[in-house]
Amino acid sequence: MAKPLRMGVIYDMRNPPETGMKTPDLYAAVLDQVAWLDNLGLDLAWFTEHHFVEDGYLPSWIPVAAAMAARTRNIRFSCDVCLLPFNHPIRLAEDLAVLDNISNGRVEIGVGLGYAVHEFRGFGLPVSHRLSYTDEGLEVLKRAFTGERFSFSGKRYDFTDVRITPGYVQAGGPPIWVAALAEAGAQRAARFNTNLLPQGPRERALDPWQAALKADGRNPADYRVGIIRSCLVTDDPDRDWPPIRAAEHRRMAVYNQFRADSGGHGGVAGITEEQRIPQGWVVGTEDQCVEKLAAFIREFGLTDLVTWAVPPGMRPDQMNPSLERYATGVVPRLRTMFEKL
Repeated sequence: MAKPLRMGVIYDMRNPPETGMKTPDLYAAVLDQVAWLDNLGLDLAWFTEHHFVEDGYLPSWIPVAAAMAARTRNIRFSCDVCLLPFNHPIRLAEDLAVLDNISNGRVEIGVGLGYAVHEFRGFGLPVSHRLSYTDEGLEVLKRAFTGERFSFSGKRYDFTDVRITPGYVQAGGPPIWVAALAEAGAQRAARFNTNLLPQGPRERALDPWQAALKADGRNPADYRVGIIRSCLVTDDPDRDWPPIRAAEHRRMAVYNQFRADSGGHGGVAGITEEQRIPQGWVVGTEDQCVEKLAAFIREFGLTDLVTWAVPPGMRPDQMNPSLERYATGVVPRLRTMFEKL
């Protein structure tokens, strides 16, 4: 593993009635939680993005990351994923420049196509245009991140003589990740020379990306590969797992509805959870979690791993005992284990 292992948490800020909290109180509690996790030594805080969901699913991650950046010193912020068709790339580049300065260079950006039909309808965009919006958005971001003045002309965007200010703290701008559900996404990540968020089967989402890099003389070990793989650290699974299992069912119900409504756009409906690189919860003692996560990291060559910090319907304080053991008992052991590689 050429890149050091980084581990952290991911948020969607969903607030269904089961949470029992007002949304401002949930946001305040999450900000407190992230400041605490930063002090405990976690590396990452990631976010997901979806729109027009009844339980308040996070539609705009950069303001939350900025609020967190003001209260942390080390955690890096990114997303899995920012939906490029719904984010104007010039405005996104500007927002990221501001966040890069607020955080003093602790921001990255993961992007994807989107597939939920109701979101495209809500933004007044045809689903059939999602590929061109994503490819052109990536091209614009890469040019914007150079800090140089540029022009661009495509099917969806046309800009003349643009330069993003303020300048980025990170040379070359925030590192970019591309999500891959299938081979087209893997090839997109290779073509744009980005890190990878593999979200489908290994043979369709990870292997083609590695093969494309190698065919072009690039070394996959020079890049990062990240995924969501949640972890509940407990000595009593019978007591602690049922409420999280219920929250997980609540979380997946939304995605299952998105997929059912999508009609198979981008192969979403054609890939089952069983076919994907595993993203189910790891539940057990510290020793058990270390053993299972270490095997998972080795098998797929992962460099970045995040756990759901507050599953929908849970309060942040309910998750804190597990997160503390994760941050102090699981993550340091895994870091040490993979530093030797």
